[in-house]
Order: sequence, then structure tokens, then C-alpha cells
Amino acid sequence: MEDLSPSDLKTIIHSKRANIYYLQHCRVLVNGGRVEFVTEEGRRSLYWNIPIANTTTILLGTGTSVTQAAMRELAKAGVLVGFCGGGGTPLFSANEVDIEIAWFSPQSEYRPTEYLQSWVAFWFDDEKRLEAARRFQAARLERIQENWLNNRSLAEANFEVAAEPFQSLIEDARSSMKAVRNNVDLLTLEARLTKDLFALAARAVGYGEFVRAKRGSGTDPANRFLDHGNYLAYGLGATATWVMGIPHGLSVLHGKTRRGGLVFDVADLIKDAVILPQAFISAMRGDEEQEFRQACIEQLTRTEALDFMIDTLKAVALEMEQDPQ
Repeated sequence: MEDLSPSDLKTIIHSKRANIYYLQHCRVLVNGGRVEFVTEEGRRSLYWNIPIANTTTILLGTGTSVTQAAMRELAKAGVLVGFCGGGGTPLFSANEVDIEIAWFSPQSEYRPTEYLQSWVAFWFDDEKRLEAARRFQAARLERIQENWLNNRSLAEANFEVAAEPFQSLIEDARSSMKAVRNNVDLLTLEARLTKDLFALAARAVGYGEFVRAKRGSGTDPANRFLDHGNYLAYGLGATATWVMGIPHGLSVLHGKTRRGGLVFDVADLIKDAVILPQAFISAMRGDEEQEFRQACIEQLTRTEALDFMIDTLKAVALEMEQDPQ
């Protein structure tokens, strides 16, 4: 029997799926490649298969647990998972499904909506959405400039870029981004700047030739660390947008075809400023994954990255709502 890919698991559209499971006093796990729930009957453990390709929702009630491996398979199949009270209510938490990661968001009817209302006030206007994207990029450039120059911790790690070409690169990007007329051009400029920053970082630490590989396909340490560190930034981005109560699908630059686009917008505020240089520093030092992760966490904490993300979201939401344009 051939293995099924994640896309195969989604061939039954949600409106045609048959099952909603409510489970209690059991464990959900992967057994023999299948997602199953286990109940205890005396000294015996009874295993029951969950047909995930034909399931829309699993509600986990009293006395339940779920393994990481089971969540991975459920996410691949597009199954919504929620934790709830006995009998299926109230719903305590439900996950945003993605093939690679599942974010759990606590549920509450009383979360403030101030910033969501400000966000949607401008979001449906294409010109205002582009202007919001420009403001995100302006904040990103300022953060890169601030963190890469006169940074004691980077200097102590022997990461020092030549100030003149670096400043010139930032100023050129700032000027170009003000002049763009659509999101595609802005995304192109963003990607070009990041590519140039890779080159500067590689030269700063003497890394040698560097080519950014697609996620998961890079074999050199810098590429692996960049993948790892970027996910830390995505986690902070998801946290910031959740705190603000702004849905991840209301992006201003990324994500026309991905409902998590705003997470990428917000993560970009700090990825190149913090994660990028640390990836090259750790690669040259020969750090292990855990050492790199700890170094990133320390840098993200020291630079108050989450505060910066939240403050930027607040500023853009309120300024764009009031912008007459």
C-alpha cells in the first residue's frame, strides 16, 4: 500500500466529511501510522481508530491527552482540535490548523476588539493596505539599522559589517520602498534586501559563499539555523497578533493565498534584524541547535522583540484608521 501525502488526506472536503468526535478519559496518539484513541478497561488498553481523512473536528473533554505526533497527523489532515469541558462545552481552546504547526488560541467572548476594528477600517482599501505594508517595512529597516550597527553583543561575537555599504543599502531600500506602487514590487524589494543582507552577514563573519536554500533543503549550518530561528520569529508574530486580537489572515503584504500571512508580516519586523546575524554567528562558532536556539531567545529578549511587534501593530492600526488618504 502506497503512503498517503498530506494533500491526499484532504481529498474529502470538510463539508462532506462525516465525523465529529467528542472524546473523554482517553489518550490520542499515533499507533502503527494511524491516529487512535486509547481507553483503559481493567488491565487492558483498548485502541480505537480515528478516520482522520473523514473527520472535521475532535473535541477533547475531561481526562484526555494528545501526543505531538497525533497533532502533526491531525494537522496534515486538516482536522480542527479543541479542548472543552465535559459534554463538549464550554470550548476552552481550539487550534489553527497548518501542515507543519498548530497554534492553540484560548477562547473568550470578552476579548477587546479595539485594534481589530481599527485594522478592518482600512484593510479593505488596497491603497491603504499598501501604505500599511510600507510602514511595516519602514519599521523593519529601522530595526535592522539599529541592531546591526553599534551592537555590543554582535561585536563581541565578531560580527561587524562595514558601515558605509550597509548604510547605503538601507537608505536605497528605504527610498525604493516609498516609491513602490503595488505589493508585488514591495515583496520583490524585500526579498532583494534580505539577499543583500545575507551577503553582508556572510562577509562579516568570513562564512564564504552562501546561497539561501528552500526551507528544509539546506545542508549547511547557516541555512539550518535560519530555518530554525525564523520559526521562533513566527511564534512571536503569532503571539503578537493574537494579543492584539487581529486574525492572521488580515495580512498587508504576504499571504494572498495563505491565511497566516499577517504572522509573516509581523515576523519580518525582527527576522533580518535579530535572527539573520545570529544564524551566521552560530554557524561559524559550530553551535548545536540548542545553543543557537538559546542565543536567539536571549537576543529576542534583550531587544524586546515582542514588545516591538505589538507596538508596531498598534501604531499601524491606529495611524491607518485615521489616515484620510
